[in-house]
Amino acid sequence: RLPTTLRPESYEVTLQPFLTPDANNMYIFKGNSSVVFVCLEATDLILIHSKKLNYTLQGSFHTSLHAVDGSSVPSISNTWLETPTQYLVVQLNGLLQQGKRYRLVSIFTGELADDLAGFYRSEYVDELGNKKVVATTQMQAADARKAFPCFDEPAMKATFTVTLIHPSDHKAISNMPARSTWQQQIDGKSWNVTEFQTTPKMSTYLLAFIVSQFNYVHKNSGDVLIRIWGRPKAIAEGQGSYALEVTGPILNFFERHYNTAYPLPKSDQVGLPDFNAGAMENWGLVTYRENSLLFDNTYSSIGNKERVVTVIAHELAHQWFGNLVTLQWWNDLWLNEGFASYVEYLGADSAEPTWNIKDLMVLNEVYKVMATDALTTSHPLSFREDEINTPAQISEVFDSISYSKGASVLRMLSDFLTEDVFKKGLQSYLHTFAFGSTTYSNLWSHLQKAVMENNVSLPQSISNIMDRWTLQMGFPVVTVNTHTGFIKQNHFLLDPTSVVERPSVFNYIWIVPITWKTRETTGDRYWLTRRSAIKSQFKVSNSSWLLLNLNVSGYFRVNYDPENWDQLLKQLSTNHQAIPVINRAQIIDDAFNLARAKYVSVTLALNTTRFLNRETAYMPWEAALNNLHYFQLMFDRSEVFGVMTKYMQKQVMPLFNHYKNITNGWMDIPSGLMDQYNEINAISTACSYGITACQNLSTEYFRKWQQNVTNNPIPPNLRSSIYCSMVATGGEEAWNFIWERFKEATVVSEADKLRTALSCSLQPWILSRYLQYTLDPNKIRKQDATATINSIASNVVGQPLAWDFIRGNWRMLFSQYGGGSFSFSRLILSVTQRFSTEFELQQLEQFKADNQDIGFGSGTRALEQALERTRANIKWVKENQETVLAWFQGETASI
Repeated sequence: RLPTTLRPESYEVTLQPFLTPDANNMYIFKGNSSVVFVCLEATDLILIHSKKLNYTLQGSFHTSLHAVDGSSVPSISNTWLETPTQYLVVQLNGLLQQGKRYRLVSIFTGELADDLAGFYRSEYVDELGNKKVVATTQMQAADARKAFPCFDEPAMKATFTVTLIHPSDHKAISNMPARSTWQQQIDGKSWNVTEFQTTPKMSTYLLAFIVSQFNYVHKNSGDVLIRIWGRPKAIAEGQGSYALEVTGPILNFFERHYNTAYPLPKSDQVGLPDFNAGAMENWGLVTYRENSLLFDNTYSSIGNKERVVTVIAHELAHQWFGNLVTLQWWNDLWLNEGFASYVEYLGADSAEPTWNIKDLMVLNEVYKVMATDALTTSHPLSFREDEINTPAQISEVFDSISYSKGASVLRMLSDFLTEDVFKKGLQSYLHTFAFGSTTYSNLWSHLQKAVMENNVSLPQSISNIMDRWTLQMGFPVVTVNTHTGFIKQNHFLLDPTSVVERPSVFNYIWIVPITWKTRETTGDRYWLTRRSAIKSQFKVSNSSWLLLNLNVSGYFRVNYDPENWDQLLKQLSTNHQAIPVINRAQIIDDAFNLARAKYVSVTLALNTTRFLNRETAYMPWEAALNNLHYFQLMFDRSEVFGVMTKYMQKQVMPLFNHYKNITNGWMDIPSGLMDQYNEINAISTACSYGITACQNLSTEYFRKWQQNVTNNPIPPNLRSSIYCSMVATGGEEAWNFIWERFKEATVVSEADKLRTALSCSLQPWILSRYLQYTLDPNKIRKQDATATINSIASNVVGQPLAWDFIRGNWRMLFSQYGGGSFSFSRLILSVTQRFSTEFELQQLEQFKADNQDIGFGSGTRALEQALERTRANIKWVKENQETVLAWFQGETASI
């Protein structure tokens, strides 16, 4: 960490990227920068971050130092680069004086590498087959220092004046609008020089600049200019228009939500061909993977559309929360990302009000992250500041706990405060700390003020309540007995025998807000503040039922006495509509997870899926399919899978027919978002479980498409499922056909669907060849390599091949992709997800031992989770295989 002796105030940075390789076949950029800083404490040492930059010496030193206030300036005695800590060190002959300002000047060159970090190059091929090079940036978390020397910590805010020198047939953009552009001769060539307006006070990780031949579409929203940029062909085809249509409304929504005007004059959003994350919220210049910004009506599915509107809302939410007010250090990242992951649903809902998208948080965030948070290898949301120091440690904080658990507990907080009170506290927090930096406790105290002013009744202070959810890992299961009204909480662990080694000052007791209803009434929120209590209203008569955690607004699971479970199941089988749709999903998801943790029998969990042959709503189906997916992973290599397949066919057939009827034989698109999603579930489940009508549908589509290759007959929503079914049933012919379509695909979301479908083949030789393709960037883009291996591994035939491939190529994979933040952990988790035998556990332990010397990078924690998960799977299969087999046999006996 940087010492607190110096504080930067302003930077001037000039950069010149060369978009053609030099004599050594390297792509480089040249630059010079100066930073004015104020000395807070006398010191003879300047530490500033620098990574992979080569300096042009001034005299015999890397930098020169100048006084700003006309004061005297000590001379430099020595300068050197401290590579392990990424510092440029300047040792002085005398002391810098407290309160005085100085300017540090440097001249440097760096490599414009294709490593997706710092100032890097992204390449694409245009429609005429020409290779185009884009110079662009990704600074978060610690790579601004790779573009120019800087005090590269989020709390070290300063203003930036950026100048870009670029070829005259290229456009340059940065965080702020251009102030002026002129032409200049440099080394006999004519270049354009674009100087941008000075930014407000901001963090280094939010800086961005791009030199490209992209085009844009634009419109004004109030005083704010909105531009959507992308490859000229994509923009010409109208792929930017959906983003342009929703950006204005979303910005307006957040201006109202935060009661704060958008802080900058313009909002640029750029779709990049090569990009590591999903998107990056650089202030005023947001960068995206193409599939998260560009949308093509003829190719893209409703899922692509949902992705675009939620990612845009997520990044725009940061323009205030994160950018205007920034967390002081990365240990509080969860508040920045969790907050944006929560309000992205509110922003998206304002742009697409008919979708009910806010309901999806339960599936996409709450349940998804509970799977990780119920392991003993989980971690609390908040780290201590001194636990997060190196770039690698910072990178590891960007995980699903930060994003999805952060979102889930903030949604719970907003629910028990009411959204109005939550907004009032949020607004005063933003007004107080604008252009500054904070810690999470600052937000709590502003929310507390709003609680006092609005007389909200809470059992304790917000800080006390929320500390239980942020400073200890995991979450509770709340168990209620409807005979006695006795209610208790326990730390919910998927493996009940696993030992929690991480101590908690709260002893794993939470302060739990519980909403509830019975068949007859809806009650007031009840707070469980101790391990157990008695609440007389939770006693219900034999014919009624009790339901806790309405709409799953609380981050916890619920268990009941057996009679109440029976009453809930009876209600589902007679009239499932009497239970709200999110809670129908909850009953299924809680039951399956409680069964894995041995609170209830696996039979009870399976019983919750019986009513699905009358259910047409998306959320319950999605919850059931997610949970049955685990059964598929555990059993698709055993005899259980035969009868499981029969049961799945029996349950999904009515849904398949329902959609066939309401879409007029798959010709029309259902109206709502959820309906479109569930149509996809119907087809994908029917096809993957071998329902003949579905496989025939895909074969028929394939024949039609072959007859006229330029006219794809498959509706965009159904493409992922139908493509997969084509490849699975159509052998080498279908694989080659889809591969050709993949190679010529111009729309990224379409290319993604085709690339994923290619992993559905059931022929080992085809899958092995495809794995080899992932190592060749001319066949599979670097950014898609790990995702492709993951989808091959999720195929039962491909899984052992992918595992052999990863073991055989770990060194090479690690050297190529070792720096990336997310992909390694996902790679390890997906290739090991079926592991459920002692032998597989031995292989995994051997893999860990064999590669100890090169390590696992950002996959280190994932490897421990994979080991823990494999042990849990082994036990689960031993204990449940016979019962599950018998249950499926009983359910399908009459078929």
